[in-house]
Amino acid sequence: MAGPLAGIQVLEVATFLAVPQTAALLADLGATTVKVEAPGGDTWRAFRIDNYGWSEDFPFNPMFEVDNRGKRSIAVNLDDPEGQAVVQRLARDADVFLTNLVPARQERYGLTYETLAALNPRLVFLALSAYGDAGAERDRLGFDYHAFWSRSGVLHAMGYPAIPPANPRPGMGDHATAPLLLAAVLAALVERERSGLGQRVTTSLMNAGMWSIGADLQNVLITGKEPDRNPREDYVAPLRNTFRAGDGRWFMLGVPESYWPRFCALLGRPELERDPRFLTGRLRSQHAMELVALVDEAFRKASRAEWGRRFDALGILWAPVQDLLEVVNDPQVQANGLFVELDHTVLGRIRTLNTPFKFSRSEIGPQMSAPEAGQHTEEVLLEAGYDWDAIASLRDRGAIGLA
Repeated sequence: MAGPLAGIQVLEVATFLAVPQTAALLADLGATTVKVEAPGGDTWRAFRIDNYGWSEDFPFNPMFEVDNRGKRSIAVNLDDPEGQAVVQRLARDADVFLTNLVPARQERYGLTYETLAALNPRLVFLALSAYGDAGAERDRLGFDYHAFWSRSGVLHAMGYPAIPPANPRPGMGDHATAPLLLAAVLAALVERERSGLGQRVTTSLMNAGMWSIGADLQNVLITGKEPDRNPREDYVAPLRNTFRAGDGRWFMLGVPESYWPRFCALLGRPELERDPRFLTGRLRSQHAMELVALVDEAFRKASRAEWGRRFDALGILWAPVQDLLEVVNDPQVQANGLFVELDHTVLGRIRTLNTPFKFSRSEIGPQMSAPEAGQHTEEVLLEAGYDWDAIASLRDRGAIGLA
């Protein structure tokens, strides 16, 4: 059964994560997706994973897989006018054009919305920037570390005044941004069915970060004040918190106010229910440090698994704080098919993240692993109407590259 986007042609001119991840999701949904890379390949291919805490020596960047599966790759030199003409020619037949080129580079390479829409009025053109396509910083570069996490306020809001901000894990902001881009593209395609015309869609990593922390920002917009940022020992909601069991394993807990009496009994401290410091939710917040210390002491008396059984028996919401290997081996993850196997040109059979949603009828999901840089250059150009002599000429002048 074909995917819901079968027949949709997607052209990607982008590097790193958020826009390529959007193109990968479109491919998962059945779109035919072509990735345009420089002759040396997307820079993200060459990043060393030891920069992110792994000591293994891999022949490629495994993280590249999840953002580029299901695509065909062509290698094009956008500094060459003939290379620019190749991409413009491909855009004439595309339904969607995705890029994270800043406006100045769109103009330099002849890949602005105005240029491509003149060739293809039905084209949906999506451009992601770091800080927006207007204002003095429209051409300012930034990764998700800078624009999504730092500039948006997310990193500040998640930290505590007494400790430095934590370093985000790779690609988290990009992967939060990609579904927003996907939604925008799909909405523009639906609108095109009514109007017959494509349009330009833009957003930024900063904007996506602000949307992700929208609850806090809305409070700031109304109150004009910053929220308090207290450590777990003095958290405003002391029982919506992280705790460590007797076996040293952490879990996240959430105890509604109405559960206070049964929670005290669960801890083996029924007298706390009537302790004047903890009689109401407000009092428990005011005496958070004392309460958290008492709860920490109680939780040291049993393992996380044992506490989990007790929480489940009482209907108290909780979750283990799992490391990534635990996530990979989580039976609930396995039961829901959140990983899928693909054939890889170097490693053979590998697992990768599955598409993060399911359809009841349409077949979706990754169909093939990420391509080699320029692997499909000849194939795609032949489909676009170039003959072998034209392809050889483009190759000889350096306008295109081959795998």
